[in-house]
This record gives sequence, structure tokens and C-alpha cells, in this order.
Amino acid sequence: MIKIKNLETGYGKLKVLRRISMHVNPGEIVTIIGANGAGKTTLLNTISGIVRTRAGEIIFDRQNIAKFPPEKIVLMGCSLVPEGRQVFPTMTVKENLLLGAHVLYLKKRKGLIKEELERIYTIFPILEDRRHQMAGTLSGGEQQMLAIGRALMSKPKLIMMDEPSMGLAPLIVKEIFNIIRKLREDGNTVLLVEQNAKAALKIADRGYVFETGRIVLEGTSDDMLTNKDVQRAYLGRDLDAEAKL
Repeated sequence: MIKIKNLETGYGKLKVLRRISMHVNPGEIVTIIGANGAGKTTLLNTISGIVRTRAGEIIFDRQNIAKFPPEKIVLMGCSLVPEGRQVFPTMTVKENLLLGAHVLYLKKRKGLIKEELERIYTIFPILEDRRHQMAGTLSGGEQQMLAIGRALMSKPKLIMMDEPSMGLAPLIVKEIFNIIRKLREDGNTVLLVEQNAKAALKIADRGYVFETGRIVLEGTSDDMLTNKDVQRAYLGRDLDAEAKL
């Protein structure tokens, strides 16, 4: 689905990503975990074309998209659910969702828009109930569902999510992760950046650990959940200490 080779980028004179190489296979959920400032959001923004690549390749759908503008990347089938949701607060839920369908307009597939809207309402029934409500009046969890639904309206091959559980109550977090799991079951491919490492690894197939712009560990989710270093740094546990109790 996507293969990244020796990717480097940054802001001004600051280098953020350093020779990142990774991949996501079709139908996988792959998660990226790491501390704040490790470069996770920068990676998603670079794949999306929001941040310019300085070196390396981003192969998506057999093309190197490293220098492509954001609109072309979306047209190719790569959508981003941004950190902080970033819905349009003074527009209705339905209007926000239709904005996500602009790719279908550009591809002259207007007939699919109603079908996709109904599919999103099936995934998120609360959005159909709130379809005429201003997005800014929704709860945090509802806004997150709206942001995911908006990204799905373009029928992406790859959907990237940046901290979808941020600021949400535990019950809503559980619901969001159940939705992400269901997306994979429906054939979607997901690249997930998430501070809640334990929840992310429980639904992911594989994971990468970022530290200061580098990948320091990769593996299956099961392996990472039992890795002592991951346990200490990101899961709030020390297996050696527990074994001595």
C-alpha cells in the first residue's frame, strides 16, 4: 500500500525526520507510538504533502508521491484525520461530510456521494441524527466521528489518523477504537498515530516506535506489547519489577 524509504524532512533549519523507512500493507492497521516531539505528526503531514520532503521516497500506489501537492495525494486515495479533529464549526455535520466528498466531484462520480453519505451514517448513526446541527456544537467524541467520516467520504485506499483518542472520555475512546477495528474488517488500511499505546497496539497488526525523528523499534503488536522497553516507556509497566513481586 505505502512504502517509505530513507525519508527526511523538517521545518526551516530543524531536521525532524531522519532516514525513516517503513511500510504499511493493504488491509493492515499499523500504529506509530512515541513521545511528544518524536516526529509522528510530521510523518503524517509529510505523507499528506503538507510538509515538504527533503530526501527519500514515499511510494504510494506504485508512485513516488514525495513531491506531490496535498490535493493530488488525496485524489490518489490517501486521506488524513488530523490531530484535534479540525471540523468546520459553523457548518453543519452534513456540510462537513460533503466537503470530504470533493474528490468524488473532481472524479465526476457524483452519483456515489449519496451512497457514501448513507454509508457514513450507517457507521456513525449519531451523525445522521445530528446532520443539521452545527459541527461546533458537537461533543468531542462526535466531532472525532465527524472527522473520520469526512475523511472516509473520499473513499480512500489509506486513511491516516492522528491522535483520534485525544481529549476523549474512556468510554468514547473505546468506541473510537472499535470503529477503527471495524474499518479494517471492512477492508480499509489504517496508519494510526496514537499516544494511547496500549489501546493502539491491541487493535493494530504491527507497530513502530519513534524517538527524536528515528524509528528505534518495530514489530508485531503482540511482540511490542510484551517488549520490556515498550512496557516501561509507553505502557506504564515494568515487567522485571512485576516479576519480583
